[in-house]
Amino acid sequence: MELLRRQFLRLSVGAGAISIACPRAWSEGAETWPVRPIKVISPFSAGAANDTLARIVLDQVARQVGQPFVIENRPGAGGTVGADLVAKADPDGYTILMSSSSLGSQIVFHKHLPYDAMRDFVSVALLGIQPFVLVAAPSTGFRTIPDLVTAAKAKPATLTFSSGGVGSASHMAAERFRLAAQIDVRHIPFHGPESVTEVMAGRIDFNFSPVAPMVPLIAVQKLAVLAVSTPKRVALLPNVPTVAEAGYPNAEYLFWGGLAAPAKTPRHIIDMLHDHTEKALEVPAVKKKLAKLGVEPQPMSVEQFETFVRDDIAATIQLGKDAHMEPTD
Repeated sequence: MELLRRQFLRLSVGAGAISIACPRAWSEGAETWPVRPIKVISPFSAGAANDTLARIVLDQVARQVGQPFVIENRPGAGGTVGADLVAKADPDGYTILMSSSSLGSQIVFHKHLPYDAMRDFVSVALLGIQPFVLVAAPSTGFRTIPDLVTAAKAKPATLTFSSGGVGSASHMAAERFRLAAQIDVRHIPFHGPESVTEVMAGRIDFNFSPVAPMVPLIAVQKLAVLAVSTPKRVALLPNVPTVAEAGYPNAEYLFWGGLAAPAKTPRHIIDMLHDHTEKALEVPAVKKKLAKLGVEPQPMSVEQFETFVRDDIAATIQLGKDAHMEPTD
């Protein structure tokens, strides 16, 4: 995870040096793509954080290429159902995947995946990294991470944290924090908004969730905010420290969303989709919508994004081993 953190910070510093305004010289015949609608498989439920992120960006990409991106939600089995459809699709640029941090957790929680996340996909473009925020039930009295850690160590296996399900991003973020803080707390998984409402009700002690939907709840003090999971503070909560500032740099969690295509998709198509995506991320209206999600565009080349994804998968696999996570099938 430290390698991934350094890479993220390095790219953040160097983002201004990456030019996305001028398209590269594509290979002969590149202009023939796309000539029909592009199907986008979302392995998440409609309205999920990364699903919303992708829809915002791809709506602009569709305007640029002159063809619609038809999004199909195919949730199930931690994202493996949708990912498998793309892995087995024709590599012609007309079926792509909303990829995410779940590529790594799929490996952790499934013994026999019908595809190889490292070989069966080619990374195309990063859409954004969504900050997660550590929130606690107001009734706990926790206002800082040290408050939570002190209470957890005083009464091991007593405090609870919720998630959106085993292997979900909220689960993985909390497990990374648990290991970094060396605390013994209990995981209570949910499927839906109960993972947050139970914290608000005081029946669960803390939770990690995407920052944007938590902001209004924090504003009316229905949730206490302790930290954000990213290396940098976020504009939506500028006074809230990062987990690193609170003393736990190894607790950082990068929840990313991007685009991937089947392996063997022609490189000129990958380049066109990548460059149009980068161009879309610079459109002011798109940046404004992403800002409401707490997302700042992070330009990366195809090669940089490929390395980023591979590092993230490796870090998640290591997290699974360190946390003694067991496959669910």
